[in-house]
Amino acid sequence: MRRLRSGTVVLGGVSVLAATLTACGSEPDRRCVDPVTYKELPDYKCDSSGDGSSTSGRYYYGGSVSGGRASGGSFDKSAVDSGGFGGGSSSSGG
Repeated sequence: MRRLRSGTVVLGGVSVLAATLTACGSEPDRRCVDPVTYKELPDYKCDSSGDGSSTSGRYYYGGSVSGGRASGGSFDKSAVDSGGFGGGSSSSGG
């Protein structure tokens, strides 16, 4: 049986940690959603400037989409836990 060097083990551990942190970024998922029906819309339907001019959607943070409708998140970005280290996500509002 061949023994691994400690450097190999450390590099492997760092790679796994880096992949985990990359997958669990500090920003919650964001999607464009109709605020009345909660139907997912194309991104161009949301106004990124925030003044609400001539758009039909708003950005919805966190949650998930099932059957084309968003749920489990919030239109308020600060109300959604981004997960951070560990990648968990807990969201509220709606």
